[in-house]
Formats: sequence, C-alpha cells, structure tokens
Amino acid sequence: MTEQDLPLPIGHFVTLDSGLRLHFLDEGSGPVVLWLHGSGPGASGFSNFKGNYPAFAAAGFRNLVVDLPGFGRSDKPEDVQYNLDFFVTALTGFLKAVGVTRATVLGNSLGGAIALGLALAEPQRVEKLILMAPGGVEERETYFEMIGIQRMVELYNAGPLDIEHMRRIMSLQLFDSTQLDDKLLAERVAVAAHQPRNLFSTMMVPNMTQQLEAIQAPILGFWGTDDNFNPASGALKVLQHAPNARFTLLNRCGHWVQVEHRELFNKTCLAFLNE
Repeated sequence: MTEQDLPLPIGHFVTLDSGLRLHFLDEGSGPVVLWLHGSGPGASGFSNFKGNYPAFAAAGFRNLVVDLPGFGRSDKPEDVQYNLDFFVTALTGFLKAVGVTRATVLGNSLGGAIALGLALAEPQRVEKLILMAPGGVEERETYFEMIGIQRMVELYNAGPLDIEHMRRIMSLQLFDSTQLDDKLLAERVAVAAHQPRNLFSTMMVPNMTQQLEAIQAPILGFWGTDDNFNPASGALKVLQHAPNARFTLLNRCGHWVQVEHRELFNKTCLAFLNE
C-alpha cells in the first residue's frame, strides 16, 4: 500500500518554508482549534480525534486537525531528530503558512507536550490550552517505566506490525479495550508501515514542569487514572506550576479520554471554549 492509498481521509496539504509538507483536515468555521495527536505506531490526527472535532465544528469552531511530521499523511523525513524543538518549529511554521495568528491548542500525549512547548515558545499564538495526559512533565526514564510505552517499543522494534500486534499495543490505550475496532487498527497498521525507523528513538521531550509558571493561557486538562502511558500524577504537576489550570481526573479511563469519555470531553471542552 502506498501512502496515497492510506485508509485515512485526504484533506489539505501545506508546504512549510523548510520544505516539510504537512497534511491537515480543516473543518468548520469560527475561532480556531489546532488539534495535535499523540505518538505511537500509526498515529494520525483523524485516528485520535475522529469522534471529537465534528462536534466542535457543529458548535461554531474551525478545526485544524494536523498530522504531525512522521505521522499520518504528512512528510516522514529520515534525516531529522524528532525532538520537541523540531515539532514546535513545524507547528509554528504551519500556523504561519495557513495564516492563523491565534488559536486554542489541543493536544493528547505527545501532542500535549507540543502544545505546552508551543505556548512557551509562541505565547502570543496560544489563546487557550486543552491537554489530555500531556507529555513533557516527567523525565524520559519515567515514561519508559510505563507498561504501555514498554510494550509499544517492544512490538515496534520486533518488525512489521499486523492488526493483532497493533491490538496488543492499542489495548493498553483504553481501560475498556472492547472499544477498539478493526477499522481503527487497520488505519494505524497502514500508517505505521511508512513511518521512519528513527521516529521514536529520536523523540526527545524535555521535562517542562518548572517552566509551566510562564504559561498565562488558561489550561483545561483531562487525565485517566488508569493511564498506562503517562502517569496521572502529572496532572498535579501542571496544577501546582501553571497559574491558570484546571484538570478533570477520570477513573476507569486510560490514555484516550477523548475516546472513552467522548461526550463528557466534547461538552466540557466546548463550555471552556465558550467562556
């Protein structure tokens, strides 16, 4: 299967000044919400947020659902370091390229870390932050002690992924893994086959906990207490250091709050955006 044939919707493409080409969905009109998905084999904006952004579009928001470089239909260069600075620079270039001067930035996991990094580097561009189990508030070693990260690395390094291998990774994303369907798994298997081999080995995200005091944008956060990828204690770090933050903690919920508690997530976010 070529990248053109990936089982993902085709939206829009933009080429940054660096030459990097990013793919994104552009749905709805109104104030802008920039959606940043998490990491993992086969991840994409559509995979992470297909159950969420349509509700935001219906409520009067313009939704830019980006495939991060290395993921989805975006470029996947083999000769870069996929660290936080690389992603933040790419997203800053993306906002400039599409003519957006200010947005709410919404991020899950790696996307949450990038959202924090963007708010620190480009505070004038970030109106509000919505974070779901964001990275960037622990040392790298802490994340690699989590069973979800360990299984993901083990299976990814073992060779090409099929649907059953992907199911073993993705089952740890959710408290209730029965919500995983074969269509989602097939999407991610197809994308994973095209991802660069250095994507995860060079993915360095610093611990930004002490810098959170500089973020003036209001923060709405979510975290599942059964998260197997990012320890839920990270919520307290954000609350202790960011000056304007609130978090919703949910039990019987894993790493994908927006999937397992879709209606609560959508309703709470829209209330926050309309404040």
